[in-house]
Amino acid sequence: MPETETHPPAVTVENLTKVFKSGLGKKAFLAVQDLSLTVQSGEVYGLIGPNGSGKSTTMKAILGLLAPTHGRTCIFGRPSTEVESRRDVGFLPENPYFYKHLNGLETLLFYGRLCSMSGRELQDRAREMLTLTGLEDAAYRRVSGYSKGMLQRLGLAQALLHQPRLIVLDEPTAGVDPAGSRKIRDLIMGFKEQGITVLVTSHLLEQMQEVCDRVGIMAHGRMMREGRVDELIAVENETELVLADASPELLAEIRALVEAKGQGAKILRSGHPRTTLERLFLEATEE
Repeated sequence: MPETETHPPAVTVENLTKVFKSGLGKKAFLAVQDLSLTVQSGEVYGLIGPNGSGKSTTMKAILGLLAPTHGRTCIFGRPSTEVESRRDVGFLPENPYFYKHLNGLETLLFYGRLCSMSGRELQDRAREMLTLTGLEDAAYRRVSGYSKGMLQRLGLAQALLHQPRLIVLDEPTAGVDPAGSRKIRDLIMGFKEQGITVLVTSHLLEQMQEVCDRVGIMAHGRMMREGRVDELIAVENETELVLADASPELLAEIRALVEAKGQGAKILRSGHPRTTLERLFLEATEE
């Protein structure tokens, strides 16, 4: 989608540099260096990289929680330094904190009032978000009894409460068990179907491969590679052929055909395709 006055990108980062000053006698730390990226409306964009690569610093600058040393960031065309830019944003930090003495429903009602929501609208929206995130049965349970995955889903419910157009997620599945992680990723895919833009950071590459339209790979505060997931992970000089119920005779014929008429092509490997350990765990526990 081209950038216009009526349809600016959801997120724009231009030549972002962030330097953290240290104490006396200590060298300043360069967290992000000359970073540029664009997140279009309606897409899921993943910012991936190892711990310490600058992902969270970039996200905090986008949200206006950190002032850039150089460069600028915008949300739907508004500079992140303007409070108005955050009205259409829902944010889930890596470790969300909630008041332990409140239950799930009370927590959402509390945050809804902070967003100027009230009355029946707030009550209905809070219950709708608890249902969406699979927490309806825990609505009256104190947050102190929530698991890590439940806390992350409650954070998602809170981030969605005021119907934002952009959701920013910082390591949403970190420390969450496979079943909870699967639920969170399903929710992210649901946001995409609703036309909500999602910006997510993670160092869990397989999970990002599953949910993201585009990714940016960061290391040492720089953008190393960026593009569509299917293009980045494609091996250009290899073609994959998957067969079901192939007999040994058929496989032998295919090998012979490749050797006879392959014109330089060769079979690199064969055997049963592998599932992932995560998928195996989920299938076993669901059974």
